[in-house]
Amino acid sequence: MKRRIFLQATLTTAQLALAIGSGLLVPRRVLAAWPSAAFHATSPDQAIHALLEGAPLEFSDAVHIEASNIAEDGRSVPVVVHSEIPDTVTITILSEKNPYPAVASFNLSPQVDPFVSTRIKMGGAGHVVAVVTAKGRHYYAKKRIQVTAGGCG
Repeated sequence: MKRRIFLQATLTTAQLALAIGSGLLVPRRVLAAWPSAAFHATSPDQAIHALLEGAPLEFSDAVHIEASNIAEDGRSVPVVVHSEIPDTVTITILSEKNPYPAVASFNLSPQVDPFVSTRIKMGGAGHVVAVVTAKGRHYYAKKRIQVTAGGCG
């Protein structure tokens, strides 16, 4: 049995060395295009301004936030955001009581249903804001969530 393990490890190492030697596995730095300024902002207004680059933001009933009105633990609050606006390309979630309010941003393909389900941290009771970008315009919805324990403060 030990001989089989030795042979398998030897063959795996040889294949890995061959792949690295031929240039198939070259370590590269991945640079994602993400709104860095929005995620380092310390207030919701700063985060939204950095995210939208000063573009106008309007309320929409077509953006829905599904979350419990009371979160038992602020360390893990389930939040679902769904947009009924056609051609939605981004959904961003902010929590106003966090030290850094921008919690998550999702880039979506036009071929998918604009629906996001995630868990976020909340530093305390406050509003969760969903910002949706569609057809070059920006829409938002907000929901107040009461946090009873925990948090990220």
